[in-house]
Amino acid sequence: MRLDKFLANTGFGSRKDVKRLLKTGFVTVNGQAVKDAQHHLDLEADKVEVRGELVEYREYIYLLMNKPAGVISATEDDRDQTVVDLLAPYHQRFNPFPVGRLDKDTEGLLLLTNDGQLAHQLLSPKKHVEKTYFASIDGEVTNEDIQAFKYGVLLDDGYQTKPGKLVILKAGKTSEIHLTITEGKFHQVKRMFASVGKKVIYLKRISMGSIHLDETLPLGEYRELTMDEIDLLKSHHFLNKGE
Repeated sequence: MRLDKFLANTGFGSRKDVKRLLKTGFVTVNGQAVKDAQHHLDLEADKVEVRGELVEYREYIYLLMNKPAGVISATEDDRDQTVVDLLAPYHQRFNPFPVGRLDKDTEGLLLLTNDGQLAHQLLSPKKHVEKTYFASIDGEVTNEDIQAFKYGVLLDDGYQTKPGKLVILKAGKTSEIHLTITEGKFHQVKRMFASVGKKVIYLKRISMGSIHLDETLPLGEYRELTMDEIDLLKSHHFLNKGE
């Protein structure tokens, strides 16, 4: 692999950024400074360092965040803090982006990656990837609501949702539920409950496909996915479900 591609793929910026970095002489291969962007590397044998720090080859990163309320699911914004702002500089170098979005006031599981193909697969309507939410509802959720969601409900713009699986955890003046859907329309969970005359007062995503929220992660914290979790995301069964 060419040295400039190696550095670009490991988060040191664009090819132009990498060429500027190489000119500084801070990049060494096996202890020798290399300024030639076209220098070819043996990924198995060569040791690349930038400013004395060893660089491990990584093209993609996969992160699991416990998104807090008040932060938006975007890579940059002029007014609000974004989920990318919560990442360490090392992970920001890879230019990750959120896979889908959670509303600003919604908490919970959010995946971030720079693997565009995987993100496309996870978000494709054809894949029917299930997303499960925990919510507190102002009002008593009933068996009639379960049946309505089972067949899909009519949103305020006339859109008929696909079936959703509603489970009542606690019913009363304030109810607690789990809702599993395969779509990601704007404010969908809130609008689904509004269609049956109820209001969502707290919302948290707890799973996406086979990946579940790591409850040990404090709000605003994140970790890299394990190899097993990455394999689950990339598995043929998961990514081809529903085709």
